[in-house]
Amino acid sequence: MNVPALALDSWQNLLSNTIDDPAELIRLLELPETLIEPARRAANGFPLRVPAPYLARIKKGDLQDPLLRQVLPLGEETQKVPGYISDPLAEAAANPHEGIVHKYNGRVLVILTGACAINCRYCFRRHFPYEDNRLGPQQWQQLIDYLRSDSSIEEVILSGGDPLAVPDARLAKLVAELEAIPHLQRLRIHSRLPVVIPQRVTESLIELLGNSRLKTVLVSHINHANEIDTQVIRSLSRLNQAGVTLLNQAVLLKGINDSVATLKALSERLFEADVLPYYLFVLDPVDGAAHFDIPDADAQKLIGQLQSQLPGYLVPKLAREIPGRPSKTVLPPSLS
Repeated sequence: MNVPALALDSWQNLLSNTIDDPAELIRLLELPETLIEPARRAANGFPLRVPAPYLARIKKGDLQDPLLRQVLPLGEETQKVPGYISDPLAEAAANPHEGIVHKYNGRVLVILTGACAINCRYCFRRHFPYEDNRLGPQQWQQLIDYLRSDSSIEEVILSGGDPLAVPDARLAKLVAELEAIPHLQRLRIHSRLPVVIPQRVTESLIELLGNSRLKTVLVSHINHANEIDTQVIRSLSRLNQAGVTLLNQAVLLKGINDSVATLKALSERLFEADVLPYYLFVLDPVDGAAHFDIPDADAQKLIGQLQSQLPGYLVPKLAREIPGRPSKTVLPPSLS
C-alpha cells in the first residue's frame, strides 16, 4: 500500500474503495489464511468494511493489534449468546417517523444515512433496519415538520451510519433547514469519518460547521490511541480552531482497551488532537459482539484507577444506555 498517496486521494474515493473482502484484508495484513473462512461466515451477517487510511495504521502480522480487532470478523460473532439481541437499546420503540429516534427530552437523533466508512464489529446498530429509515425528500420534510412542531427540541443529533458520509453540498442544505427552525440551538454530529478517513475534513466542511448559527459539537468515536495519527490530529484540530466543540466517546472492549495504561494513553492522545473524553460506554448487548464484553464491576475498577492517574477533564464518564431511562446511566467508579 502506497501510504503517502492516501493523503492525495479524495475522501469520496477512499469511502468508495474500502476493503470489503475478508480474504483481501487477511492477505494485505499478512495474517493466517485459516482466518478466511470464519471471517467470511461472520461477514455474511455483518459485512466487512475498512478504509485504506485506517488499514495503514494496523500492524501487519499482529492478530492482537487493537485496530485489527475492531474490524476483523471472527467466528465468535456467529455464536448465539443469551441476552444479546438485535436491538439492545430498544430504538425501534422510539422511532416515530422514518429516520428519527426520539428517546430523550430536548433532543432528537436523526439517522441521516445508513452508510459507514468502517464497520466496527461491536456496533450496536449492526442489525438496524436502515432500509426502513431512508430519508428521501418526503421523509425529510416529515422530519422538519416534526422538529418545528415541538418547541421543546433544542438539539438535533446527526447519526447513522455516519452522517459525514453525506457530501458537503447536501449537508449544507440540510443544516440550513435546521438553522431556520428558531427553537433549535445545537447541532451535534456523531461521526467516525474524521478518524478513519481524516481527508473527510474538507475546507467546505470546516466552513459549514464553523459558521453555523447553531452551536456545533462533533462527537468522534475513538477507542485506542493508535487510531490517532498526525493527519487525524491535524484534521480534528482544524475543526476545533473553527469553533467546533470536539468530544469523544469510546466503548470499553475486551482485548482492545481494557487496561488503565491503554485508556490513559487514549485520553492523552485525544487531548493532543483538541478532543475531550466524553463517555466510555460499557458494551451494548448486541447480537454478535458478546466476545468484547467486560463485567461492569471490572469497568468501574478501571475507571477508578484512571481517575488516580489523570486530571478530571481527561477522565470520561463510564456509562451504560438502558432502554426506557430518561438519560444515560453513569456507573460510579470503584475506588477499592
